[in-house]
Amino acid sequence: MEITEIRIKLMDEKKGGNERLQAFCSITFDNMFVVRDLKIIEGAKGQFVAMPSRKLADRCPTCRCKNHLQARFCNNCGRRLDENRAPRDASGRIRLHADVAHPINAASREYIEKAILKAYYEEIEKAKQPGYVCRYDDYETEDDYDGYEVVPCAPARAEPVRCDPAHTQVAPPATAGRDVVTSGESASTANTRPS
Repeated sequence: MEITEIRIKLMDEKKGGNERLQAFCSITFDNMFVVRDLKIIEGAKGQFVAMPSRKLADRCPTCRCKNHLQARFCNNCGRRLDENRAPRDASGRIRLHADVAHPINAASREYIEKAILKAYYEEIEKAKQPGYVCRYDDYETEDDYDGYEVVPCAPARAEPVRCDPAHTQVAPPATAGRDVVTSGESASTANTRPS
């Protein structure tokens, strides 16, 4: 796996906000897979890269509505929620977020973090130049798709999908005039078989 591109969005120091958050980052692997919303944070021991995460939630015991673990009252019924309901990690710290994507060993984390921090320092230098433009949000351009046509997703099917008991094939219900391809059969042989 090779890191083929890193894009950095520096935080504007003039706007205030979270002083620890230095930048947002996106990283591309093998020119095929992008992970966005990594954060470069100034920690007690220096800068580190935080992986993209989501807030953890639980359900209200009264109305079953979802609420973030930091919420003190239910968003739906207004009931006061137990403030000690958040899970804790092995060291006893409260877990309020869960990683969406993350490296699974120290070597890959170090590889990613080193590349991102190098790109971060390079971006700081680029930002000092006149005419600097941040490229972080430029992913939705035609150039990024190498000539592939971007088409919208097909609408949801109105007809049900059936699955065989072994769960090896999924096919729409057979209708008159429609060829259904079964597992192990190519589309070309499906069109030539007798009806």
